[in-house]
Amino acid sequence: MKLQRFLSLTLTLIFCFAAGRAAAQPGNEPYRAAVGVDGVQQVNMLAGGYFFRPSHIIVKVDVPVRFVVRVEQGIVPHGLVLKAPEANISINADLSRESQTFTFTPSAPGRYAFYCPKKLLFFKSHREHGMEGILEVVE
Repeated sequence: MKLQRFLSLTLTLIFCFAAGRAAAQPGNEPYRAAVGVDGVQQVNMLAGGYFFRPSHIIVKVDVPVRFVVRVEQGIVPHGLVLKAPEANISINADLSRESQTFTFTPSAPGRYAFYCPKKLLFFKSHREHGMEGILEVVE
């Protein structure tokens, strides 16, 4: 019983600390991806304590995009979901501290939500904690 209370208290403290850090994170200003010499728009994204940085990404339609995503150090698992079949985009992956690369070519302008789908028992989902963002595809 004591161990159960200790674990419960420890998890609560970890989540409170992580939520406080997320509120202090910059990255809400739009990031406009530039087209590199290879013709690909590259976006380096950091995920962590209930945030994605950048959280608002602007890319051009019909130009390949390369997302390079890594998770900051921590014990809480995170994932990335970005589903927009109407724009030819489909990402649903667990993330790790090792950089992961996702490539796609958005085929339709629009604003598409991405988010972390993780949720621990009895707690709000990471998305409900604010771990979400917008991919804005423009002409």
